[in-house]
Order: sequence, then C-alpha cells, then structure tokens
Amino acid sequence: MDWKLEGSAQKTESHVLQEQEVVLEDTGEDGISESFQLLQIDVECEHQEREAPPTGSAMWCSKNVQRKQRHWEKIVAAKKSKRKQEKERRKANRVENSGICPPHSKRFLRFLTKEKLLEAKHSGPRLCIDLSMTHHMSKKELSRLAGQLRRLYGSNKKADRPFWICLTGFTTDSPLYEECLRMNDGFSSYLLDITEEDCFSLFPLETLVYLTPDSEHALEDVDLDKVYILGGLVDESIQKKVTFQKAREHSVRTARLPIQEYMARSQNGKNYYSEILAINQVFDILSTYFETQNWPEALKKGVSSRKGYVLRNLVDDGQPKIVPEGGEVAGGALTQESSKRW
Repeated sequence: MDWKLEGSAQKTESHVLQEQEVVLEDTGEDGISESFQLLQIDVECEHQEREAPPTGSAMWCSKNVQRKQRHWEKIVAAKKSKRKQEKERRKANRVENSGICPPHSKRFLRFLTKEKLLEAKHSGPRLCIDLSMTHHMSKKELSRLAGQLRRLYGSNKKADRPFWICLTGFTTDSPLYEECLRMNDGFSSYLLDITEEDCFSLFPLETLVYLTPDSEHALEDVDLDKVYILGGLVDESIQKKVTFQKAREHSVRTARLPIQEYMARSQNGKNYYSEILAINQVFDILSTYFETQNWPEALKKGVSSRKGYVLRNLVDDGQPKIVPEGGEVAGGALTQESSKRW
C-alpha cells in the first residue's frame, strides 16, 4: 500500500515538472527578458526608497531650523552694520566739533606721553616727594598716600608740560612700596625716579624749595633751576609744622602756595577753613600754573570750595561773603585748621 502511494507521488511531481517545461517553451526568450526587467525595476524602486529624503515632520523640522538660522544671521549682520555706522558717526562728530584730524591710536598716545616725560627729565621742572617720614604713619594713612601718588602721577602724564618726579627716601622693602604695588596698577613701570637717598643729599641745597603751608614766603613762580619738594605725609594725628621744621634743620628755603594773596575766606555752614592740601592737589596747582602762568586759575583747580576759600574776584562780585582771618562769623568762632601737612 505504501509503495503505491509513493509511486503516485513521484508521478505527480513528474507531471508538474513537465507542465513547467511546457510553459517555459511557450514564453520563449521574450518572457525571460520581461521577468528580468521586472526584477530590475523592483530593485531600483527599493534603492530609491532607501535614499529618499525624510518626509512629514522630519522634513518640516529641518526647514524650520534653516529658517531660524538664516534669521539669526541677518540679525547678527544688522548689528555689526549698526555698530560700524555708529562708530563712523561718533568719529565724524569728533572731527566736526574739534576741527582737527581724527585722534591717534592709544599706542601712539602712550608713545607721546613717554617722550614728554623723558624730555621733562632733562629740561623740565623737577619735583621731589619726600617719603622719609612714612615710618610714623598707620596703614590707613599709607593707603591714602599711595592713592595720592597715583593721582599725582596721572595728572603729570596728562599735562602738556609735565614735571620730572623723584620719590626720595623710598625703599622697595617698605610698607608704603608694598601698598603702592597693591593699589596702583603698573606702579613698577612708572616713569619716575625712586631712590633711598634723602632729597637733601641728592641735590644742592641752594636749588631746593620745600613747599609747606607753614612758610612765611609765598611762592611767586616756578623756576626751572629749582627743585621743589613736597612732604609725603598724611598725618591724622596732631603734629604741626613737621615739614617746615625739617626744612629749617637743613637750612633749605621754604615757600607756601599764594592762597592768602589770591583767595579769601567765605562764610560756610561748618565754619571750616584750611589751607592744607593733599600732595596731588598741590601738584595740580603747580602744574596748572606752570602751563598757564595764572595763579587764580591754578588755585581754583586745586583748592575746592570745601576748604572755605574762594577767589577774591568772586568776593568782589558779591557772591560769597568774606570772613576776616582770625575773626568770627555768625554762629561761632573759626575752627582750627586740619593737621594734615603737605
């Protein structure tokens, strides 16, 4: 029975193979080529589907990002153009207002400043800051003195006719030197002389003029053959005539600023009057006078109204009320002057 079934199955397979051969013979070569063409078309379609760009939300996100990127590039370009136009406008305004050529570069201005300071070393007036009294000062006073030195040097750099500055009695291991390095950027590269020697041994005594508010002689002019000395002292304790006595000990000429000759006391609410100035304020007066040869203009720049003094021409105009020296005003007696000496 099994042999019969197996034989019938073989007959069936043989019959199917014969039918397929008949079909192939009927189709011939044209049918085979069409089959290959259909297979090639299917492969190309599959390849195109793989390489096709993303559709739907993916394609929309890509276009949105590109649009935002283009918008941002336009904003950046507009800002750059606006800044350039604003820069050109300011430059044109400066030229129009000043009537001169456009300003020089910072590098060139630094070069000019250096040249002016080096020229002052050989042909300009000389100013010494006597720093031999700093051992009596507190750290707070040293900090204030370091700030005054910075402002003095800054004013000298801006001056059309600068002084040559020399810091005498100044040691690099002193607390003041450390304070100057801490408070003043670039202090070690300042264009000035620093020496441990005393000002009285550094220059001939006959060329020295010690500026002190306690002197009886008013300074009349700035002489290029003289060396002017300022006492680097910020004294918050009551020590009077320190710089004056030091000059007397070395038989050096003294002078004071002509505040009394060109200014007068004016009434103020605090009844405060003082001719005591910081060393940078004294220097501003000297520098302005050396450039302008005008004491009222120089004193106006260095002596603020808080000191209780105004120019005499303002008193003559009737604005401030003059107060006699040593006298009294309404509200009480004059207060004692500050103890800070320059």
